Amino acid sequence: MNYAFAPAPVVSIPAMSSNPFPVRRIYCVGQNYAAHALEMGADTEREAPFFFTKPAQAILPNHAVMPYPPGTADLHYEVELVVALSLGGREIAVARANDYIFGYAVGLDMTKRDAQNLAREQGRPWDLSKGFDHSAPCSAITPEFYTGVIARGKIELKVNGEVRQSADVGDMIWKIPETINYLSQQVELFPGDLIFTGTPAGVGPVVTGDVIEATVAGLEPLIITIG
Repeated sequence: MNYAFAPAPVVSIPAMSSNPFPVRRIYCVGQNYAAHALEMGADTEREAPFFFTKPAQAILPNHAVMPYPPGTADLHYEVELVVALSLGGREIAVARANDYIFGYAVGLDMTKRDAQNLAREQGRPWDLSKGFDHSAPCSAITPEFYTGVIARGKIELKVNGEVRQSADVGDMIWKIPETINYLSQQVELFPGDLIFTGTPAGVGPVVTGDVIEATVAGLEPLIITIG
């Protein structure tokens, strides 16, 4: 088929002992750790999860320099366990959800916090505070057959060697199978979809020159520099 211009190249992420993982969509779970919900001024009761998205083109590879984005003076880090899907469907049962997982990675949900807060105050969408260029740094994906199902494990973030976030992925309000089940009731999931599963407490700002190291037990660390 001929197009008006050349289609954009497929965004992909390296995968251990596998061909690169082609990224389709990025879904992000909001406030999935009680302590983070509390620090953001939200209710910590277990309510239905909510989601926002980032474009696939927001992926930034490991060990890259992330340009400090325009339109903010308050750029925040949020470390997250990322789930990569190799199967798709609708209304995926909780009991079967782990069968849809290709593997896991460490991700950062970079956020223009001042822009997000202003949009909230004005009752406007805050897409551009989350889905801007390079806003989804991600490590290589470790296939599930190396890690097994990840339900617990230390998740941590350091800035310039100083620990800023530290928790256990088992502290998620909505566990991974529940998240897949709920999301698949709202949209049809497909191979290549990524789910950023939420961040623990301790989010905060970074500035040009800062080095962020994000880790989840058993996965390749994610290291980026703010440029």
